[in-house]
Amino acid sequence: MSKRPSSQVQQQIPEDAYCEKHREPRLLYCNDDQITLCDKCFQSQEHKDHMVYGVQEAAEKYRKLFQELLITLMEKLEIAKRLLADEQERMVMVQGEEQNFKEMIESEYKMMLRLMTEENAMNLESLQGCIFNQNLREANQSQMVELEKKYQEMLQAVKQVFNKMAELVSKRKYQLLNSNKDMLLQRLNTVGRENMNKLKESEVKLSEHISSLEKITAELEKKCGESMLALLQLKLYFLYRSGGSPLLEWLEPAQITVLSLCQIPGMNKMLKVLQRPITLDPKTAHPCLVLSEDLRSVRLRNVQQDASGNPGRFDFRATVLGGDCFTSGKHYWEVDVQKATKWQLGVYEDPANRKGDMPKTSGDKVLLMGVMMGTDWTFWVFPPLKRVSLGEQIHKVGVFLDYKNQQISFYDVIKRLLIYNFSHLAFQGALRPTFSLCIPNGGTNSDSLSICLPDISSCNVTISPQSS
Repeated sequence: MSKRPSSQVQQQIPEDAYCEKHREPRLLYCNDDQITLCDKCFQSQEHKDHMVYGVQEAAEKYRKLFQELLITLMEKLEIAKRLLADEQERMVMVQGEEQNFKEMIESEYKMMLRLMTEENAMNLESLQGCIFNQNLREANQSQMVELEKKYQEMLQAVKQVFNKMAELVSKRKYQLLNSNKDMLLQRLNTVGRENMNKLKESEVKLSEHISSLEKITAELEKKCGESMLALLQLKLYFLYRSGGSPLLEWLEPAQITVLSLCQIPGMNKMLKVLQRPITLDPKTAHPCLVLSEDLRSVRLRNVQQDASGNPGRFDFRATVLGGDCFTSGKHYWEVDVQKATKWQLGVYEDPANRKGDMPKTSGDKVLLMGVMMGTDWTFWVFPPLKRVSLGEQIHKVGVFLDYKNQQISFYDVIKRLLIYNFSHLAFQGALRPTFSLCIPNGGTNSDSLSICLPDISSCNVTISPQSS
């Protein structure tokens, strides 16, 4: 198909645009072969069945096409620049997260060592009681007079033996703890190094991509303002069609390994010994919460009750505090969260006046939060607000508070893993456990939380020095 160009177009043809073979002006454009033709070339068998346009029509067609292509290039350029900025920001974040995780590992293992020391002291105290009771039973049948003397002699001998055993066991435990810590830190360093290498490779690739896009964009902008023949000689469109253009490259961020793969396994058995039978304080319960008779579970109600006459209630969110106040010591409690889709657990520094006034500073509360979005779970800690990569639902959360050492740890009790550890906190007053659910926004909501009772055997446990 051919469309003859106008005489005005013929006058615009420069001398070098004539056909070398036929010495006639090339006023036609073959869309199939992407070349300009003279009239005799068009009549040849080679172009007989090709789609042919006049150069002016073809030029306008491609000018419009290239302008659309230019818009697409500009959009991709902006996307690439934003992604590059994101990758560079991720580098800083990854380094910060790695350092934070190292501090968590160090803090958690220091806590384990402190609990190990307390375990040894408990074992010695328990052993002394056993010796004394045994001597009392024997004394009832023999001689009471020599009891105290023999007891003191035996106690000293046992102490020496026990101390030697405890020293050996402690040394072994200490070596095991250090070995586990070193392996975790080594794994963390490896993952961190791999993540940084992936991000740097992504940065280089994106920088090269941006450079190519900028070069093509500049060339295209220039060519779009040139003559018809120059426009038809533009090769960018064919580069785009060939698949080698940055236009067709799929941009995506680097896939890095989440640091949760370096989670600290194991929970010290002393946590079970320290577990407390926490109860809820009904005077602090939000009006949309219903507490059980034993004050160990809380659920949402769909109609709020009257909160008048209870100035201690929280009226900002569905929160209730534990009845215990902690100003010293070590404390541990567990909460069943599997029946809640949005929950918060942690500790709250109780101010003098709480009516309608949630904590004003990040130091007032330390929280772990779980939120179900569709079928996926996301978890957050505060302060500062930070996402924790876990991926699966948590059924039971353990909360450990060491007031003296200003530390709070959250555990996945079922998997026996540390979720997150806060150290170097700044407690200044009484701390209380806090439990929150999400206030329903219309409809019904059956979310609930339950405080787990300590295992009776754990409360009266005698820990042997040989146990791990």
